[in-house]
Amino acid sequence: MADIAPRAELLRSLGQLVRGLSALFWGLPLCLIVAVRTASADLPRIPTTAAGSTIAAMVFSIVPVFLATGLLVYALTQMGRFQKQERIWKHALERARLLAVANVGLSPFLFFWNRAPQEPFYAVGFALTALCAVLFLFNLNQALSRLAAMLPDETLRSETRAFSTMNLWLLCGLLGGIGLYVALRELPALPWGLVMVQRLLERFRFEFIVIFGLLPLAMTMTLVWKAKEAVFASIFGEEWPHTV
Repeated sequence: MADIAPRAELLRSLGQLVRGLSALFWGLPLCLIVAVRTASADLPRIPTTAAGSTIAAMVFSIVPVFLATGLLVYALTQMGRFQKQERIWKHALERARLLAVANVGLSPFLFFWNRAPQEPFYAVGFALTALCAVLFLFNLNQALSRLAAMLPDETLRSETRAFSTMNLWLLCGLLGGIGLYVALRELPALPWGLVMVQRLLERFRFEFIVIFGLLPLAMTMTLVWKAKEAVFASIFGEEWPHTV
């Protein structure tokens, strides 16, 4: 009887972990789709007054991105109820959750930048939103690495280490490429070699974003799915997570 309560508590926390991983798996691509649409697509126009059209556009654009980014906060909150006593895991997850909350607060800049891209304040807010999203993805990989260390699956641990390292380099390349492009655009006069670099970045920006942006996202989703499967295997195989 003495073991029933801890075992029930562990099962409850594992269920919350699975719930959080599922929300995270679907929330990541949802956030990407909603954010890209808000920042780049034509916003709804209501044929009423100008004020009414603006309010309607804000409702149809800001609310979805609020909900999508809020789903990530919910997912990480659910995951945080697993193994609360593990400080390394808890701190890694808290960093990712803090950036997720920051994403929620910065998400309206996607709408405002779409409406007025020439406004410097909105441009800075949009850049901060993008930077915060990349940092969130990086810290999420760190949290997944800590989670894999607590699960009884050596294959998952080795795959998580390899994928997380690759994601780190890809995300650093993404930040470096964006920083280089912005710096080249702001410089008044460029040598011929730097002009060619700027033109290459402009010409292949879609391929650059796919390789250095979407690939880390896809690998992170793979890690989330594998972690959820490992949790299911630990439950039904009666293998329990150990400490870091």
